[in-house]
Amino acid sequence: MPSHLYGLIGYPLSHSFSRRYFNEKFRQEKMSGHHYELFPLEDIGELPALLAAHPNLKGLNVTIPYKQQVMAYLDELSEGAAAVGAVNTIKIREGKLTGYNTDVYGFEQSLRLFLEESNAAAGLQALVLGTGGAAKAVVYVLARMGIPYRMVSRREAPGQLIYQELNETLMQDFRLIVNTTPLGMSPKVETCPDIPFQHLGPKHLLFDLVYNPGETAFMARGKRRGAAARNGLQMLHLQAEKAWEIWNS
Repeated sequence: MPSHLYGLIGYPLSHSFSRRYFNEKFRQEKMSGHHYELFPLEDIGELPALLAAHPNLKGLNVTIPYKQQVMAYLDELSEGAAAVGAVNTIKIREGKLTGYNTDVYGFEQSLRLFLEESNAAAGLQALVLGTGGAAKAVVYVLARMGIPYRMVSRREAPGQLIYQELNETLMQDFRLIVNTTPLGMSPKVETCPDIPFQHLGPKHLLFDLVYNPGETAFMARGKRRGAAARNGLQMLHLQAEKAWEIWNS
């Protein structure tokens, strides 16, 4: 039984980048006694039982659909997680659970590099596709970087756009488009956010938080119109390293 156990909670957990990433890290750094496991929870209410069953748990990552629901089970929130209103990393010390959001760090670092490489001109505005926990981290970063944004949802809500409203004028005005939905993620690789791709061109930048497959339908369709595109893999590596830093601080 490992003395230091880490894991991922969410449902379903078919995509297990974290398990491969951390167990490989433990092997490379010869950290015997450290192990990373997947814990698919059909309901977030199963979390206390999970913690009781594994007293050696030192940290958890949190994915869809529990980044917001998990907050009710925590003793403390970091400043970033409280500001964003979503948690993707939990540090467990002496029975106390503290929530963090490393999506913020991962997305900000990766976006800055993407904008640098693309020589993105000033005056950039963003459309954020989706309104879940990941979208909350994205809009927090955009606000911090001074990039105006609008959120796009399938359902009408105050201050948000719906997909049907995305006309040519809006698409010309908002050149950075961030997909925070799971559309296009393996195995449903043919799915794609319903935006009018015909209005995209070489000045557009597409950032997809999905990392598997490496090129989503969203990215491929944008690239065919001349847009630059980036997936979520670099963001994932950055936020995983940040989670490790938190667990060991």
